[in-house]
Amino acid sequence: MQVDGGEEELPDELENACSDDDDSDCSSINGTSSTASLTLLSGIEEPMSLEVEDDREERPALVPSMFPLFPPTLYFSTANEKVELLPAEQRRLLKWKMCTVTPNIVKNTIARSHFKVTKKSHDWLGCWGHHMKSPGFKALGEHQKLNHFPGTFQIGRKDRLWRNLSKMQVRFGKQEFSFFPRTFILPQDIKLLRKAWEDSGSRQKWIIKPPASARGIGIQVIHKWSQMPRKRPLLVQKYLHKPYLISGNKFDLRIYVYVTSYDPLRIYIFSDGLVRFASCKYSSSMKTLSNKFMHLTNYSVNKKNSEYQANSDDKACQGHKWALKALWQYLGSKGVNTTLIWEKIKDIVIKTIIASDPYVNSLLKMHVRTPYSCHELFGFDIMLDNNLKPWILEVNISPSLHSNTALDVSIKGQMIRDLLNLAGFHIPQREDVVGPCSSASSSTSSLCGANRERTKPDLSADEKVKRAFYLTQRYADQDFLSTALDVLTPEDVHVLAESEDELNRRGQFERIFPSSASSRYLRFFECPRYLNILLDQWEQKHWNNRTKGISLLRTLCQKGVHLGTNDPTHMWSKCSYISKFEPHRQELISPSRSRVVVSHQPRSERADEDNSSDREVASVSSLPVSPSPESSVTSSACASPQPSLTQSLLPQHFALL
Repeated sequence: MQVDGGEEELPDELENACSDDDDSDCSSINGTSSTASLTLLSGIEEPMSLEVEDDREERPALVPSMFPLFPPTLYFSTANEKVELLPAEQRRLLKWKMCTVTPNIVKNTIARSHFKVTKKSHDWLGCWGHHMKSPGFKALGEHQKLNHFPGTFQIGRKDRLWRNLSKMQVRFGKQEFSFFPRTFILPQDIKLLRKAWEDSGSRQKWIIKPPASARGIGIQVIHKWSQMPRKRPLLVQKYLHKPYLISGNKFDLRIYVYVTSYDPLRIYIFSDGLVRFASCKYSSSMKTLSNKFMHLTNYSVNKKNSEYQANSDDKACQGHKWALKALWQYLGSKGVNTTLIWEKIKDIVIKTIIASDPYVNSLLKMHVRTPYSCHELFGFDIMLDNNLKPWILEVNISPSLHSNTALDVSIKGQMIRDLLNLAGFHIPQREDVVGPCSSASSSTSSLCGANRERTKPDLSADEKVKRAFYLTQRYADQDFLSTALDVLTPEDVHVLAESEDELNRRGQFERIFPSSASSRYLRFFECPRYLNILLDQWEQKHWNNRTKGISLLRTLCQKGVHLGTNDPTHMWSKCSYISKFEPHRQELISPSRSRVVVSHQPRSERADEDNSSDREVASVSSLPVSPSPESSVTSSACASPQPSLTQSLLPQHFALL
């Protein structure tokens, strides 16, 4: 797969220092030394007064893992809590890199956890900064965490978002991908647009947007071909001219989506968000199309209207900005099924993030040393039409965290606190941060309270064989895929325990992928990924009784299985897998699920001596099966159907893993 260009507008690398000439929600940090104390910023960002600080509940600085031999994570608090001081040796490692775009809400949250600012490039643990060109990610040390993944501009740029969603629509149909308006990208689509324009008639409204703008800049609603700007790239969409109105006003929703990992893919959605109203009552008249206060919902546009009404109460349905929970309460009082709307929004989010998966994962493999180093907050803008159907407007890869009202602080403050806890910041040992990280072969991060963590694991031959086996099946139904849990390899245990730990820190976020109902989304991936299959099967087996699954993982981690083991019960190729398909006559007419019988037969110690690890394979009888209508994973360009494991798992297949 070729990764598109188009990162020309991104900086090459992180800024070396914070500047104070930016008009974003940032305060410069002054100090002559290489580190500076990060004091709490006054004003609306920090509602707690310092006099009552000692009355706040003190929380431990580290959150222990649920699993033995796993490192603890740093705790981040809200304003009504304080965090205990770590011992001086560990506290000296709490350094944060500031950028011009680091918002005050982030600064206040990390200040409560006693971080200090650093201007050095190698000793910081966290940074909330600009997106940057993909090669810039190579500079990240294994102990560092940046709030972006490479390649997410594939959904963050308006033109890339619509291109990628349109490809998904062509591949999977409008029934699955009908949540975005018809879109044209100029100048490439000018002939298609002209035909659609003529077919739609003179009453059709169109909205034009620059492909890489923000805050409503350059957006217009038009209805005449002569109004179309020339000589510059544009996005042109059919205008959603029948929006759902409240008190006569149009509005959109800002939904906060957080991705902690792309392989395996883990997506969270925050339980609250913002509802942003246009500040003039809506009219469908052509004469009003130039009124941005009527047709645009951006806060940065509407705050300039003298009639704009602020709202500081997160429970009140008043003014031109509400909390999302207040909207659900309002609609619920009107008899609207808000749960159904929320489920549709989650469906949009999952499919849109999946559309970026092939680009991001390809760039992660090329430019990032360890999955630990990347995480990202997305701002999804959603509009409801007059039938309460949600439509995606755009995805922001650097959503505004500006907080100038109590409503903003209430929602964004809690969200950022929960996000940073979910991120799972570890404390490295001092020797891992004393000097600049010069190459991808530098020592793996050492983490406080546990054995050295593996970062980008070197998969053993056994792990590769297992993964290739599950990725090279033409038809894989649920009965077959469930066998992935029968023999848990060290990396399986590591990923499952890490995911359970993360889920336990979710706060007011909800994990929407993987979930007990997310199997249906596996078919939308351009490349099937083994870890997505593994987590999906884990969810299906343990979602209604997590305690049982956690107990199993605790036992395995206590034995150190996740750190590597020679125990044959955790080596997939040390077991004999026999797939027995029992076709019946009627299956030739009506295909049904095939039955997979798995027997575990650990080989003798003598057999272990006779077979070196690089020649470990599974004994598998794999017969062709009829397609199942319930298939979750199908063949693709990334996983071709193979006749048998011993014949097919050649080195080239391991390149996919």
